[in-house]
Amino acid sequence: MAPKRQSSLPPQTKKPRLPPAPKPGQTSTSQHLHKGEKEQQEAIEHIDEVQNEIDRLNEQASEEILKVEQKYNKLRQPFFQKRSELIAKIPNFWITTFVNHPQVSALLGEEDEEALHYLTRVEVTEFEDIKSGYRIDFYFDENPYFENKVLSKEFHLNESGDPSSKSTEIKWKSGKDLTKRSSQTQNKASRKRQHEEPESFFTWFTDHSDAGAYELGEVIKDDIWPNPLQYYLVPDMDDEEGEGEEDDDDDEEEGLEDIDEEGDEDEGEEDEDDDEGEEGEEDEGEDD
Repeated sequence: MAPKRQSSLPPQTKKPRLPPAPKPGQTSTSQHLHKGEKEQQEAIEHIDEVQNEIDRLNEQASEEILKVEQKYNKLRQPFFQKRSELIAKIPNFWITTFVNHPQVSALLGEEDEEALHYLTRVEVTEFEDIKSGYRIDFYFDENPYFENKVLSKEFHLNESGDPSSKSTEIKWKSGKDLTKRSSQTQNKASRKRQHEEPESFFTWFTDHSDAGAYELGEVIKDDIWPNPLQYYLVPDMDDEEGEGEEDDDDDEEEGLEDIDEEGDEDEGEEDEDDDEGEEGEEDEGEDD
């Protein structure tokens, strides 16, 4: 038997299998997250830089606006003076304006309204640096309630922006202190009455801590003072309701008149039918 022929080729060996090469754009999860967080942090830092620029422009705009406001406040003064002179010719202008204003009227009791009938002029003066505050002056005729001709209240803002205020001391005439009457009335009245009857408007001049006191000052300065005529001319709701009731009464009377006329027509038709029936019976009797 012939010996087996050996192959002249070298023996084959298995090559180690290598991991597949990553596809373009594909990274591990941890690397992807790390890169995303880094991009997010960089975006936040850039946003903060842009926001600083915006804030800087806002501050610059505030300074420019303040200069414009100061300029036009001075230009408005002659017109405010002229308006005050014209308002003085209209009796009860300011009490009517306050009563017609929804927020101020809620603070007025009956005696407050009586006292405010002597109010002849109101003036609002903003300080040279508008941001620092303003003053409101109330001018009164001789009245039975207090000796003062002018009652003033000033509002100030300190550097930290906290408000403070000071006002004229009211020199009440004997037995006429409306702020004391208000507290006595509230102590004696029922809870319902306390809810209906507010504290005296004049307690506002002595209240330097309540936030509502500052709010009322802002209402007078920013809402009423620029154009008080719009509130003076607000129609009286009672008059409107009265006119509406009169119109309703007229409509009801017209409706009753229409019903009466229809009733009269129906009665007339019934009378005619009765007459015709009687005539028919008489004719039958004659034939018999």
